[in-house]
Amino acid sequence: MAGKQLNVLTTLDQAKTQWYHFMAIVIAGMGFFTDAYDLFCISLVSKLLGRLYYTEPNSPNPGSLPPNVSAAVNGVALCGTLAGQLFFGWLGDKLGRKSVYGFTLILMVLCSIASGLSFGHTAKGVIATLCFFRFWLGFGIGGDYPLSATIMSEYANKRTRGAFIAAVFAMQGFGILFGAIVALVVSAGFRNSYPAPPYQDDAAASLVPEADCVWRIILMFGTIPAALTYYWRMKMPETARYTALIARNAKQAAADMSKVLNEEIVEDADRAAERDAGAGAGNEWGLFSKQFMRRHGLHLVATTSTWFLLDIAFYSQNLFQKDIFSKVGWIPPAKTMNAVEEVFRIARAQALIALCGTIPGYWFTVAFIDVAGRFAIQLMGFFMMTVFMLGLAVPYHHWTTAGHHTGFVVMYGFTFFFANFGPNSTTFIVPAEIFPARLRSTCHGISAAAGKAGAIVGAFGFLYAAQDPHKPEPGYKPGIGIRNALFVLAGTNFMGMIMTLLVPESKGLSLEEISKETVDDEEAA
Repeated sequence: MAGKQLNVLTTLDQAKTQWYHFMAIVIAGMGFFTDAYDLFCISLVSKLLGRLYYTEPNSPNPGSLPPNVSAAVNGVALCGTLAGQLFFGWLGDKLGRKSVYGFTLILMVLCSIASGLSFGHTAKGVIATLCFFRFWLGFGIGGDYPLSATIMSEYANKRTRGAFIAAVFAMQGFGILFGAIVALVVSAGFRNSYPAPPYQDDAAASLVPEADCVWRIILMFGTIPAALTYYWRMKMPETARYTALIARNAKQAAADMSKVLNEEIVEDADRAAERDAGAGAGNEWGLFSKQFMRRHGLHLVATTSTWFLLDIAFYSQNLFQKDIFSKVGWIPPAKTMNAVEEVFRIARAQALIALCGTIPGYWFTVAFIDVAGRFAIQLMGFFMMTVFMLGLAVPYHHWTTAGHHTGFVVMYGFTFFFANFGPNSTTFIVPAEIFPARLRSTCHGISAAAGKAGAIVGAFGFLYAAQDPHKPEPGYKPGIGIRNALFVLAGTNFMGMIMTLLVPESKGLSLEEISKETVDDEEAA
């Protein structure tokens, strides 16, 4: 044995739900609110960027971003996020969760503002600057994934831990909705202040010079709620599990949590010494050791593969909603609108999907995660996503005919509902629970980075794959079409369901029980 459970950790596991739990959810959650806003608001303005910087004189249709530019604008933040998840995940285990928590927020705020201020005399200059700052914006966002998940899991009690971590992640839904609302308000204001005819009536007049401010305001606005939480992030104490188990200062951990819980916690010095002695006697194996592979190798395969497969589908859907809605006729053809009107229509469609499918799915997970368990919700979510993707793909020609567009949007909304009441939430929760404290942030970062690799595949791959095989958009090669792309996404969801069979259940157990930190190799085996 490596020692019994420390008093401070037992107290945390058994603590009643208190005010500090809700404060932690809000403080960590506002980071995710900003993450979602910043990652997905680009899809609201990319059509406008195409009109502003790539419209050809005398063209029958308004300009659109060339394939390589569209892929870069949509995907560069995801590349930064992947790098940030790996770097800050590792740093969170080396320096402490709190030590680097504020830095990620500062990076997000500064780079979000800089994205909106992207400069350049040419289209190439503006887009290059925008991509540069969005990469570093993504780098900061990446750090928020492992740090927020680890902090919330280590603060929570074991009875409601899943709901608390899910609530932090659920703030993504409000971030997506807030982005759509900001785009609606800004575009409606500019539309009323600077009226313009549709592109087909007067191409030059349809794009007022003031439209260049619209995308900049939308990109920058998400920094406000994040900046407001910086002070509270700095006030949070280091998690007791990092202080006691990694820094090996159980006395300080007890003092920190006594203030947080408003109750006296006295740590048994002998028990702490026994625990530290056990930790030093062979329980300090690292990420690339045989012990880790024996204990957690399959767990890491499960968390990385399921997150990778999920994000291929999830980010394909989210980033390219506007294209799908245009092709099924829910958003009118671009040439029948002016530039600002198009932003308004895209934002309205995304707001409805967020309100009716995305947000309810997140909060269903919060309600049921500690009742049904992680495994069941993830398995059910992947299964239902597969079913609804097939429901879209098989009768696709039916959905694209006049009079059936609403049915397509309803089915499409259900895929979002079961993504969020399913693997999009659970793939975030599970890696924060099943790995030992000294590798928890690192392993969550690796799992999340695998997810972002899937997101990059989705963002870049779907853009090309969904092109019509007979009439691709200008600059694109023929693809397999949206119908066949939906079949591919259904297949990735089915594979995710298979890989979920490797995911362990962590409901109702302490973090030390799940990760078997308190036992030696023989007992773990």
